[in-house]
Amino acid sequence: MASVMHVRCPDRLGEDLYRQVLEQMAELSPVVQALPPTAALMELKGALRYHGTDAARLGEVLRVRTISRLGVDIRVGVGPSITVAATASGQVAGPGGVLAVAPDEAARWLGPLPVEALHGIGPRQAEILRDYGVHDIGLLAALPPETVQRLLGGRAGRQAADRARGIDPRPVTPRTLPATASVHRAFPRHTLDGAAVRAALLDAVVTLAHHLRRRGQAARGLTLTLRFAGGTTWDKTRRLTEASAHDDDLRTTAYRLIDAAGLQRGRITGITLKAEDLIASGRVAEQISLDRAREARLVAEEVSDRIRAKFGPAAIRPATTLLRVS
Repeated sequence: MASVMHVRCPDRLGEDLYRQVLEQMAELSPVVQALPPTAALMELKGALRYHGTDAARLGEVLRVRTISRLGVDIRVGVGPSITVAATASGQVAGPGGVLAVAPDEAARWLGPLPVEALHGIGPRQAEILRDYGVHDIGLLAALPPETVQRLLGGRAGRQAADRARGIDPRPVTPRTLPATASVHRAFPRHTLDGAAVRAALLDAVVTLAHHLRRRGQAARGLTLTLRFAGGTTWDKTRRLTEASAHDDDLRTTAYRLIDAAGLQRGRITGITLKAEDLIASGRVAEQISLDRAREARLVAEEVSDRIRAKFGPAAIRPATTLLRVS
């Protein structure tokens, strides 16, 4: 049964969108293995029975969801093992598509492919094999394993010989990304304008807070990284008094971080705000507040989230971010 799915996302996707692709995968199967920065694996054995369909169909469902919900097209390979599935996803022409290889077709399908197409074969290994006249995976599979070991080395040779035959017993091991989320803002020109930097930071705060609330998470710490002309950086982390995903709380901490930088004549090229040590928002105790102004802002925040959910993240932006940042 072809039950392993390998997903390739576009290059330079960005950590937040990559996490959201993983979340879409987790809606189909609980066994998802992140392969950062842009790939992932999913075991579908239980999911096939639950959804009552085949793996190729689930691959199509996943692709439609990432396109419609995230605007991200993906390449999906399905096969009986990690090697076959990952090799299949590598054969999908961009920007996206689904290629499923049945277990009884794996060896015949792999055979004509060039040796460098086999997942796990690096450029140097492919060059060695080609020097000895082994140009496709079928020829590699036909060689005695001992010969491949002499060419590529003991462990690498054994793995290459097995995988060329479609043999790969490795399981998909559930693994998520570290609990962080980040937002980056770059300036089109080096800036010395403290007000412009603070406005970009506020925009990053609002965007990051919205991401966290949408994902049902709260941050227990923030890290601010400043990038300067010449390539130098400055960063500092500060813990929040209580875990939060509210604009108010993240803004207060972010402003303390930027104040700690003591900027004077530094030419800034970009800022990154990262939420650290994330927890599920359901674990955060709601404190009774007598601050009517704060309560009003939290109500406005809920309304803003509903507007963004309907019209898109850019539907509401802080008034002070009317500057050119990306």
